[in-house]
Amino acid sequence: MLGLRQLCLFTLRRYQARTLCSDLLLSQINGCTHEDEVFNLVGRNKARLSEKHVGIALNMLWQLQKKEPFLLRASDYVRNHSQFLTLCILAENKVEHMEDEVIVDILYSILRLGVEDHASLVKVLVTEAWKRLERQVLSSLSKFALCLYKQHRQFSPIIGQVAHIVDMKLDSIQDIRILSVLMISISEVITESFRDRLLHKAEQLLQEKDEVHFNYARRILQFLQNVKLRYHPLLEKCNRIFLENTSDLDIHSISHIFGLYEQLGFDSAEFRLVVKQLLSETIDDYYDPETFAKLFFSLGPMAGSKVRERLLVTAGCMAEEFSSYQVLMILKTMQKMKCRNSHLLKKMTSVLHKHLESYHVLQLVKLTQYLVMLRCQDLELFAKLKMLLLGYLKSSVIPADTAAVIRILTMLPSFQVKEIIINKAAAVLPQCRLHHLNCIATALVKWNHHGQLHWQNSSELCAKLLQRLNDCGLQRLQKANNLNLLLEELPYVNGEWFGEVLNEESLAVCQRLIDQITWENILPLSFFLIKSDHRCPALLDRISSVTVESIDKIPPSEIYFILFLFSTLNYDPPDNEEFFKSCIQHLTSNLSHLEAYHLVLLGHVLAMAGYFPPGLITTIFNVSFLSKLDAQLKGSDLQRVHSSLMKLNRAVCLECPEFHIPWFHEPYCQRHYFQNLGVSRINPQRQHIHRMLTEILGGRHYSRISVLTPYYYEIDFECVLDVNKKPLSYMAQNIPLDSSGGIHLRHGLKDEGRKALPPGAQRIALEFLDSKAFSKDYSRHLKGEPAVKKRHLEILYHSVLQIPHFEWNSMVLSTKGEQLEYLRQQLYGIQ
Repeated sequence: MLGLRQLCLFTLRRYQARTLCSDLLLSQINGCTHEDEVFNLVGRNKARLSEKHVGIALNMLWQLQKKEPFLLRASDYVRNHSQFLTLCILAENKVEHMEDEVIVDILYSILRLGVEDHASLVKVLVTEAWKRLERQVLSSLSKFALCLYKQHRQFSPIIGQVAHIVDMKLDSIQDIRILSVLMISISEVITESFRDRLLHKAEQLLQEKDEVHFNYARRILQFLQNVKLRYHPLLEKCNRIFLENTSDLDIHSISHIFGLYEQLGFDSAEFRLVVKQLLSETIDDYYDPETFAKLFFSLGPMAGSKVRERLLVTAGCMAEEFSSYQVLMILKTMQKMKCRNSHLLKKMTSVLHKHLESYHVLQLVKLTQYLVMLRCQDLELFAKLKMLLLGYLKSSVIPADTAAVIRILTMLPSFQVKEIIINKAAAVLPQCRLHHLNCIATALVKWNHHGQLHWQNSSELCAKLLQRLNDCGLQRLQKANNLNLLLEELPYVNGEWFGEVLNEESLAVCQRLIDQITWENILPLSFFLIKSDHRCPALLDRISSVTVESIDKIPPSEIYFILFLFSTLNYDPPDNEEFFKSCIQHLTSNLSHLEAYHLVLLGHVLAMAGYFPPGLITTIFNVSFLSKLDAQLKGSDLQRVHSSLMKLNRAVCLECPEFHIPWFHEPYCQRHYFQNLGVSRINPQRQHIHRMLTEILGGRHYSRISVLTPYYYEIDFECVLDVNKKPLSYMAQNIPLDSSGGIHLRHGLKDEGRKALPPGAQRIALEFLDSKAFSKDYSRHLKGEPAVKKRHLEILYHSVLQIPHFEWNSMVLSTKGEQLEYLRQQLYGIQ
């Protein structure tokens, strides 16, 4: 009987399908060009509507809306129409007879039309689709998964089942559109190994297909953001797709892509340049609050002065129309632009007063930060923010929210700390991650330092809480057994007190988990070691060996940070030559895949270590490359990259004259140094050393303080000793002394500096090295920059004496006589 029933149902469906192919009503629905035409057909033919008619009608309503520009869509009109309600009731009654794909299509269409998640029809469709989950074809499964994602059901059991099906059928998926939808839909419920399989599948499909729609690439970026992974191979492939489809991008897509890039810590100078040109040409097309806010966010940080001014003026005129979220976006962008336009800021703060109640706690935290950074002077607004933040703090049970509010309260002007805040902090400590502990510790130290704890025994309470906080941090570190999870937390441990307390224990835990170091986590580990400023041989050697073993798997753009770690700490691993050779070969074969500014940074960091790959050097010091670099750096990190280019230019000129690269940074150096003459390095300690040198050498005319050499190295102290170690007078050498004690500049090339001295004489450079010149561990190892400076000064015919701060400030040199003897030995002990 059961077999006969299934045969009858199958025959009936085939018959209905043949009949509907020639169904006049079906053709009429499909031919509609306006929503009212669909509603008229529904109104006249209610009794004749089958499940097929209902499904086609609902889908047609969405298709007609989809064709309209975003701002001209009339979803409210459609949802509120009486015949739409009729269609929904019919769909709900006929859902069991619908085909699998039709159910998903209807669900997708009505959600796109803005039907609420709790509507009866939505619930029925989700339930029925869930029952048939195993039968869904991949295209329909991806559409259903997307519907669940849009309903914020990322953690529901249904999504778990979808993920299981995707896991089983992953090898059979050959459509990047389907895969990209499934990836973002199941991103919250997948394991690390499943995540990696999805990434490799996406790479494969992107590589196999010549043309990929930018929306598929955007979904892959969203997936990476969801799983909090900066996976460069896919990031770079997606970026290339966006560049190939820039003519199809609208402001909504562009702002979304920029937002994802920002969250993933990825930057593409080429994409920024193309988008800047595109948006600057169409700036007049964005006249409504939503699109203008997105234009301001996307174009503002990279706009030239004229376009920037137009954006600011328009934002001021449009301020009253902005929604609460758009105000937040504008203020965030103003902070990013470092724009303190008082007129616009006043406009935005006046609008904020009516929006404050609509922000959730983390938005209020961000808002307060933006206002403080922009130097807002609206004390009434800050008072309201304080009341709202304190209200959230009292009711908060989430450690992350509590820590964020406590941190931001320290930024409020004239804030008086209440005992309830300290008690709230104490209550959440055991549940806090390192990031949250760091926020609370920073706040307590700041309040205590500025005397903002006024109640009785407040200092004692604060001290006890800091000790508890310290204990919680240490316990969390000691219990850590997963290096990847630990590295997610360590970047946030950066408070002056808390960071120092936990630094050594953090390094010890990383060493305990040293076997878990792989090519996939050496980048965050390198970030941590760079920030910690500790020279830990065991970890550095492991990073070096893993890099050599897996060099082909590491994205070229990540190599820079690994090389920076070794160069800045001035550390040579046991396999030093093989390590640098592997990195250089990998970079050289991928030069075309790197941004122009990446190449400059790489060149500088390799030069610090004493490596000058010919291919990289000739690529950088090329007129067309430098023109491209100049174009890309507008609105970007110009100062850092230009400084690296100058240092690389200097290193190549001094260490590799065979490249015949000219020194072209004289004007840059002059501007840089003479614009900062007020920021003097001649502090009381250096003046004290100079007075002692004067006493040892026999007069002021035998030494100079703060001297600029050719190629613009600044030397703390300089003197000249003849062949018998007797000091030579600068006046006798016809070198004028600056009576003001300012910077002395020696012009001329390095050889001329040597020829100007009597035979056998030595030019002595004395450098006082403060704590920044050494790694923070007990090795007191000289870091890369001061080591390079010593190397270059010796090329410039100086004998270099370095006076470490820990020797000069030690108990051994506690008297003036001992200090004089120390300097005398340094000077006259030179061979």
